[in-house]
Amino acid sequence: MNPTMIVLNDRIRIDDIRRIVPGIRLKIPLFSSYVAAGFPSPAENYIEKVCDLNDLCILNAEATYFVRVGSDSMSGDRIEAGDILVVDCSLEPVGGRIVVVWLNGDHVVKRIRFAGEMIVLESSNPKYLPIYVHPGEDFKVFGVVTRVIMKPV
Repeated sequence: MNPTMIVLNDRIRIDDIRRIVPGIRLKIPLFSSYVAAGFPSPAENYIEKVCDLNDLCILNAEATYFVRVGSDSMSGDRIEAGDILVVDCSLEPVGGRIVVVWLNGDHVVKRIRFAGEMIVLESSNPKYLPIYVHPGEDFKVFGVVTRVIMKPV
């Protein structure tokens, strides 16, 4: 396998990227107690406040997108195919962060590392090789992953 190639099932399809609509608010109850893994407590029925998922998950609505994951390349970070990423395009892509990038015509999600002038995009699943981005390649950081909305197993 060529380490600079993106395998077909690792690509994020363009129709799996959705922009946040800042005006839409969904109020849901937020309970004040944690969910226990054992027996329920009678105090667990107290609603602390009503909140909005936008307030919990989105830092900058104008620069935030939802992205559906299409592969298992980040499974070591518990990001699986079908999960939704909350991606903020206004954040700086600091080394070690999980990012969505545009590379040679494809969107992919990887952990970004910097090695001098070279950028290394790492999967957390060992079956995927690192991708080395060299100066002059068609590359852009789309945004930084701020939250993962996982589907239950």
